Amino acid sequence: MAGIVPPPPPPATPATPKPDEKVDYFNLPCPIPYEEIHREALMSLKPELFEGMRFDFTKGLNQKFSLSHSVFMGPTEIPSQSTETIKIPTSHYEFGANFIDPKLMLFGRILTDGRLNARVKCDLTENLILKANAQLTSEPHMSHGMVNFDFKGSDYRTQLQLGNGALFGASYIQSVTPQLSLGGEVFWAGQHRKSGIGYAARYNTDKMVATGQVASTGMVALSYVQKVSEKVSLASDFMYNYMSRDVTASFGYDYILRQCRLRGKFDSNGCAAAFLEERLNMGLNFILSAEIDHWKKDYKFGFGLTVGE
Repeated sequence: MAGIVPPPPPPATPATPKPDEKVDYFNLPCPIPYEEIHREALMSLKPELFEGMRFDFTKGLNQKFSLSHSVFMGPTEIPSQSTETIKIPTSHYEFGANFIDPKLMLFGRILTDGRLNARVKCDLTENLILKANAQLTSEPHMSHGMVNFDFKGSDYRTQLQLGNGALFGASYIQSVTPQLSLGGEVFWAGQHRKSGIGYAARYNTDKMVATGQVASTGMVALSYVQKVSEKVSLASDFMYNYMSRDVTASFGYDYILRQCRLRGKFDSNGCAAAFLEERLNMGLNFILSAEIDHWKKDYKFGFGLTVGE
């Protein structure tokens, strides 16, 4: 009997803890621009909602140059002192030209109502980027333009903004750890005699992104994005203005399927919205947009087609 009794198991050796990985503070990643710290939350919470019918067609003439045509028909809200929303039917056609190169991108749009929009992005060097946008319109005091210089360092970014109306702005964001970035901004609007200063923090991992921003104008913004899986993301934000005491909280989702993408949100003002992009075929997308404001009893629905890549 002693020959068939199994020998006692050897004593378990205690697992040796893995040494903590040391952070190389001289080789931190470059953060995203200061103005884009909430971009993951905005993708879910701020889709391009519209009301009415929209048709977009893009035709590529070669690898770098393309033309676009857009038709929109739908109501436009006009300011009113009453609580009811006043809408008037409108329609317009938009013609656009695009030039896309690895170091230079040009976009131009002209609408039937007389508005002209232009955007430029140019890589002056490997670390310095020039961005400019302008809008010209026949309405007085509605035309504007802005130039932005974005310098990208090894572990920091700094931006300088110049705009009409004596608008000056500067921002700086620095990677403190591989996940944490801290930054600040200042601006001066000479036409309105207003100035401000702001601070921001961003913490991101492979599964989540948390941001916080506060400014002397009274704005406090918090956002959080959780990546549930490769196709599902959940987002939430909190907006507070301690000058006007306005508070808004919202929750959103972003669901990417094989042939479509669904985004939507719910907020504390009683507003629910959804935006669906369905890929029907190569270069053909169907769009559905819906927004319901229960408190104002305002209901918006839109659909459209996008042809071309």
